Amino acid sequence: MSTKLTPEIIAAAIAGFESLRLHIDSQIADLSAMLNGTRPDTDAASHDDQRRKVSAAARKRMAEGQRRRWAVAKGLSEAATTTSPKRKRRLSAAGRAAIVAALKKRWALKRAVAARPQPVGGRKAAPKKAAIRKAA
Repeated sequence: MSTKLTPEIIAAAIAGFESLRLHIDSQIADLSAMLNGTRPDTDAASHDDQRRKVSAAARKRMAEGQRRRWAVAKGLSEAATTTSPKRKRRLSAAGRAAIVAALKKRWALKRAVAARPQPVGGRKAAPKKAAIRKAA
């Protein structure tokens, strides 16, 4: 029984041998590194997915630099990039008093509803149906 070598089989064999060659080459490089007295970096791939930690001060410097670059790109002056932050909004005394009064009113109403005596009955009244019948 002879096997006919089709182009697909040959391409698959080539791909398999190439992957085998890459594996052997990496093993040879590791052994060569051991001969030279260095350790092979076996978990280099595991370090690639870890994110680099940047301090808050460094992030601030990077953001300021990016703002300067954008200002240059847009043609703005240096003074336009260093504007002071927007002032924090404050609540006036009258506004605060209005909020407190509204809350007191709301809670008083809630307490009044809760203090009402609940009906003592085993069954609730069935809701009325709002169906309208047309005359024939």
